[in-house]
Amino acid sequence: MRRLTRTLITTALVTAAVTGTAGWASGTEQRAVTGAPVGTERWRAAGLPDPESMSPAGVARFFAGLSPVRQRALALAHPTVVGNLDGAPLELRYAANARSVRGEFGGARVLAHDTRGRGQVALVYGDLARAEHVAVIVPGSDVDAAHTRPLTAMAEALRSATGGRTAVVAWAGYTTPVGVGLDAATGRLAEAGADRLTRFTDGLAAVGAAEPSVFCHSYGSVVCGLAARDLKAKDLVVLGSPGMRAENASALGTSARVWAAKDPTDWIDRVPNVRLADLGHGTDPADPAFGARRVPADDARGHGGYFAAGTSSLRAFAAIAEGDVR
Repeated sequence: MRRLTRTLITTALVTAAVTGTAGWASGTEQRAVTGAPVGTERWRAAGLPDPESMSPAGVARFFAGLSPVRQRALALAHPTVVGNLDGAPLELRYAANARSVRGEFGGARVLAHDTRGRGQVALVYGDLARAEHVAVIVPGSDVDAAHTRPLTAMAEALRSATGGRTAVVAWAGYTTPVGVGLDAATGRLAEAGADRLTRFTDGLAAVGAAEPSVFCHSYGSVVCGLAARDLKAKDLVVLGSPGMRAENASALGTSARVWAAKDPTDWIDRVPNVRLADLGHGTDPADPAFGARRVPADDARGHGGYFAAGTSSLRAFAAIAEGDVR
């Protein structure tokens, strides 16, 4: 009975915190977008290899065996497939996606664009093929293809802070929670997102891009925690994290350096770092006991202020991205 009481209290605390911390109880249950991209049935009907049975490395080998003319023909005939195939040549994906987005995302190059659900997109700032350093930013709640501004602002700030030397990918490539509700308190969407993020970084490796530093904000850090063991990344940086579903950095099973930032005014600090079944995300990565390297963030403000100009956190992020810290 005592154990049941503790369980019920923990459940109530987590639920109350997640649904009430931000001052409003909101959140609509989301259905995770998974599987092969739009247009796959037509692609298969043309006798082309099944995207779901190919790894990004296999995709890269497939395209390497085609002439440039044949590659372009496939991009023209099947833009929604080619544009979203991790491992396909970067320029080919950009060209395929440009046909559907028609300048919708400003100066960014579109590496992925999936119209299913609320929409997903991967936006590239800089020369991903030639940059010596690459960063990928994974967002938290409320980001999708139609609501990218908080994410793109982070990407633009990081690129600027590196003097334009680092190519930055704003990766809205998974179904994020909407609002603050049970989706944000559980790992269901993060599990689907982790698979997509892992495949994305595998795709970067398959086309010869530099191994990235991955920056994970808020619920995005849950995605990164679940992906960590298989994620091709040299650094894993979490900011404003509710937890990574791991007791400590070692439990993530990654060879990447793990970093954590949390500013003193971030409301995420009021979320209990507990885990009960699929509710809650566990230990605070910014707790020294977790074992992550500390990113200074005392001058950042709020849950979304870590990339603000002039902050010590942004300077540290730029140094991490450029490999200037050990």
